Amino acid sequence: MVGNLPEETTSFVGRQAELARLERALATGRLTTLIGPGGVGKTRLALRGARLAAERHPDGAWWADLSPLYDAGPLIPTVSDAVGFADHTLRMPVDALCEWLIDKRLLLVLDSCEHLRTSCGHLLGEILTTSPGLTVLVTSRQPLGTRGEHVLEVPPLPVDGAPDALRLFRERARTADPGARLDAPGEAAAAAEICRRLEGIPLAIELAAAGMRAHSVEQIAQRLGSRLDTLNDDSFSPRRHRALRTTIGWSHELCTPLERLLWARLTPLRTDFDEDTAREVCAAGPLTPDGVGEALRGLVAKSVVKRDGDRHRMLDTLREYGRMWLAELGEERAAADRHAACFLALTRSAHAGWTGREQVSWYHRIADAHMDLCAALDHLLAHDVPAAQEMTGRVGFFWTCCGHLSEARGYARRALEAAPAGGPDRTRLQWVHGVAALLQGDFMTAERLGARCAAVAAADADDEGVLSAGYLSGLTHLMTGRPGAALDAVAEVLRDTSASPVESAYRLRCHLVALFALTATGRLDEASEAAAFLRAACVARDEYWTRSYVDYQLALIALFQDRPQESAAHARSMLVGKHRLRDSFGIALGLDILAAAIAAQGAGARAARVYGTGQAYWRMVGHPQRGTPELGPVREACERQARAAVGDAAYQRAFERGQADNAEVGLAAALRSEPD
Repeated sequence: MVGNLPEETTSFVGRQAELARLERALATGRLTTLIGPGGVGKTRLALRGARLAAERHPDGAWWADLSPLYDAGPLIPTVSDAVGFADHTLRMPVDALCEWLIDKRLLLVLDSCEHLRTSCGHLLGEILTTSPGLTVLVTSRQPLGTRGEHVLEVPPLPVDGAPDALRLFRERARTADPGARLDAPGEAAAAAEICRRLEGIPLAIELAAAGMRAHSVEQIAQRLGSRLDTLNDDSFSPRRHRALRTTIGWSHELCTPLERLLWARLTPLRTDFDEDTAREVCAAGPLTPDGVGEALRGLVAKSVVKRDGDRHRMLDTLREYGRMWLAELGEERAAADRHAACFLALTRSAHAGWTGREQVSWYHRIADAHMDLCAALDHLLAHDVPAAQEMTGRVGFFWTCCGHLSEARGYARRALEAAPAGGPDRTRLQWVHGVAALLQGDFMTAERLGARCAAVAAADADDEGVLSAGYLSGLTHLMTGRPGAALDAVAEVLRDTSASPVESAYRLRCHLVALFALTATGRLDEASEAAAFLRAACVARDEYWTRSYVDYQLALIALFQDRPQESAAHARSMLVGKHRLRDSFGIALGLDILAAAIAAQGAGARAARVYGTGQAYWRMVGHPQRGTPELGPVREACERQARAAVGDAAYQRAFERGQADNAEVGLAAALRSEPD
């Protein structure tokens, strides 16, 4: 199935009538909103409904979890990420997203929209107007109020005359206590009473069932009953179902004091986390690092925290309760400080390990932690500007590689404007701002920032800064058709920083610019020699980012020297590296050169299909095609050769097939060296 729908890790119980209504709504309408209170099961129903409806959407079913967003700023980037679109342009983000979706026939699910109702309504008004093949499913505690919205209320599971609530309790109770049968008359009656008392609310039932690890079903029924009987007012804010409030409170009471403290301190985390991250964010005072691990296992056992492998997450409703207790404890600032310190440390380690054997792992960790990194930066910009400046400079290169160009540029600008910066942090901020501008096509800004970066780094006698400025200036020259100037720029900084080790990240990048420039000026023998040297340095370090671009240049050199089979092999090596790094921009470049190499071998239809897949990837980054100017003639020659080999009609059919393929399917086909 095409898409990114989350895996269902527990059984799905009941909801047949609701599923039927949802299926009809998705088949006949373009915007459906599932509404209901927290814990009633909107997300699970949406996930099952989306999975069933996915086959009717050729471009897949795509899921965007909006619960980690505390304001509307990251909304469009989050939705863009969810549908696989990483905009590399200067356009307004909403315009770029609308253009990407304009011809898509996909199902988009926006989960947990209640805190962003107005912004979600405006966004959906835009994309539904411009994308006639788009269907949207929303979960929210209230309707969005958008024109054309079809609202379906999600009720609790029935407790009288239907077994769904009781079945859910039994299944979750057996998960908590595999020996639980609940067949004895007293047990069955107690289980039914629990479901009735909890009004059939799935989250409340699951939390109650988790108590089976430590209590009998009769004890759970008695304790919940006594609590509900003493709670008759509706003064709590925000308003909740009485049963859910009570069950969450009861679950909180069942926790040890350290488990309650961990519950509260976990709430600043926006994304899934592992145990090590929980220790860094939550360990302080009575909660020791070892105590965090023990308390985390206790919260998993009580179903407060969900675990999938070594990753953990907390449901939004339970996170809200934890945030309330964090405020009661007066620990909001301290928790945010620890959270920011944790992710600052992550960016330091990632920056230091970029050219090491864990490069791919660091790349993925930074990409997956994006929302937490943004939250940490927002906090630091308000409370510790020097730390924010350091963090932005260290994470910026990852963001430019991951496609988060607007975020990289925006945070770099904010960090520079917040207060004067000095030393390496100032250079890195200007460099990040410049590289992001360059990749967005803002060459004038990139050139200006490159010159400023060079002047600051020279004044600071900072080799890393001098090399980074040389890379930015050289790359700007390359992208604007001045390879000779690019070669001169990096040759000078490489000479002036000869004491810097060859395997340093910035030195590798300068050598890469030199390699591109040698190829662009036709010095192919020198380029081959430089490529062999640079690739060996990358292989020795198990470095993929630079190595993949070296493979790209080797493919181009081989093509220019009439060795198309070698060119195709190098292009596929590049694509494997770029795929490991999830670099859509690099994949698009690699597919173009692979198509040219295949066309040069006379396989016109296959070249056309690969070229079509490349166009699909170019659309994923918001550009028709990018790269250095000398690539234009290569692409034109590819198309001419492929058309001449098979004719215009066959070429067009194959090209359209490549465009229509799912991106992963098309890339896998391109990586096969044998003909279709």
